Amino acid sequence: MSDSSPLPPVRLHPEAELARAALSTPLLSRAARLARWAGPGTRVDAGGGLVEEQLPAAVELLGLTGDEAAAYAGEAWRIAVDAGLVEIVDEEAGTVRAGEDLKLLTGGSPRDVLTVWLAALETVIADATVPDLDDLVAALDEGGEVDFSSLDWDPEAEAEFLDGVLGNLYLLTVREDGPGDGTVPLPALAASVIVPDGMGEPTNDVLEQVSDAMMRLDGQFRALEPVGLVDYRPVDEALMADTDEEAAATVDDTDVARYGMVRLTPLGVYGLRARLLEAGFEAPAVGDLADKGADVLLDGTARFGPFAARAETEQWLARREPLAAARELLAAARGADAGAPLRRLRCQQALSLVGAEAEPALREVLDDPELGGLARVWLSERGAAGVPAPSEDMVFWLTVDTLAAQLAAEGNSEELQALVEGLAAQHSGFFTAAWRVEHPATAEVLDAMGRLHPDKKVAKQARKAAFKARSQQGS
Repeated sequence: MSDSSPLPPVRLHPEAELARAALSTPLLSRAARLARWAGPGTRVDAGGGLVEEQLPAAVELLGLTGDEAAAYAGEAWRIAVDAGLVEIVDEEAGTVRAGEDLKLLTGGSPRDVLTVWLAALETVIADATVPDLDDLVAALDEGGEVDFSSLDWDPEAEAEFLDGVLGNLYLLTVREDGPGDGTVPLPALAASVIVPDGMGEPTNDVLEQVSDAMMRLDGQFRALEPVGLVDYRPVDEALMADTDEEAAATVDDTDVARYGMVRLTPLGVYGLRARLLEAGFEAPAVGDLADKGADVLLDGTARFGPFAARAETEQWLARREPLAAARELLAAARGADAGAPLRRLRCQQALSLVGAEAEPALREVLDDPELGGLARVWLSERGAAGVPAPSEDMVFWLTVDTLAAQLAAEGNSEELQALVEGLAAQHSGFFTAAWRVEHPATAEVLDAMGRLHPDKKVAKQARKAAFKARSQQGS
């Protein structure tokens, strides 16, 4: 995933709702309870962890049971320290006190709470890339130092791998054609970072790498679930005994859940977006443009999918009076630059959400060569009286403008191909007239029609018309 191109816009849940979710996560709620429990008699070791003799009291406070109870209590304490809920007063004496950020969990704003949660998330993500404790103990040399070479563990590579996986999970979640319920099979997620682009049938070596990645991710997602980042259904324990490339191969839909299923929670979406922004990615959220001008709205939604563009536009319109909004949109839609056709398409889509109060604004631009066509469409669709018929030149100009916008929005899509075929079939003399249209994108549109039309004869007519258009424009 490159940080040079924007990610699809995400629809975030309200911050108050996300803050409540953060406070209820097992890890943050345990960390807060330990921070409130800590007092003058609490002692920590040189690394800031609770001394061993105080772990039983922490375990009892948290109501933890089982073999991993002490480890869970120690993890919650580490979160409390790293998130600023606890401060170390004297490292030599090992004394602590409540941190300033502890007050934010009860008296701060929702964003304050989320800031504390993000600090906890960073600790958990960092811990998720560390080898199992038993492996670390086995790697201790006689001097008490960890022999990392024996672990086959590269901290930077592990962190980069998990960041890549989480980035792909975010992308799969927020894109418009992503999984309907947001749940992604673990084999598909592992393959997204292992299988090279363009590889048809994965080799056995690649499948084995995917299988190994799945097993690593299984442990990492188990660690990430308590902080509220994901909902995770682990890999079936019965499969662990024989983890080979078959686990990564295509499996029957009824069995795919056995190989692990992961879903970003709404809180997780918020957290990963914050991390992506911090890393320099452009990760927009629906609502970012609501207080911007119409020019920013139309340019910004030009790269959005249709559902996200509509949601963003609805928020923008909700803050404005319909007539003033329509006038602002129409003014921003003008232009002869390369992005203008798509701006006009987004303007037309935005105006479809505005009621009859906007009618005066549309009548004001009936004679405008760039806006008169879409104004007539808007008025006619609402049954307005006295709408003048468009001239032939306006009809052809609007057709070229619409095709240019579709080309910019979707590329050589099946929908655009169907539109091209329909135009050529309905207007036998289309290409004879179209090359004369004084629109900056006329030649580009005719070239696209030549590429997209399946009939070789019609495609040749389109290419000839494109040549004439370029000659007329002197390019």
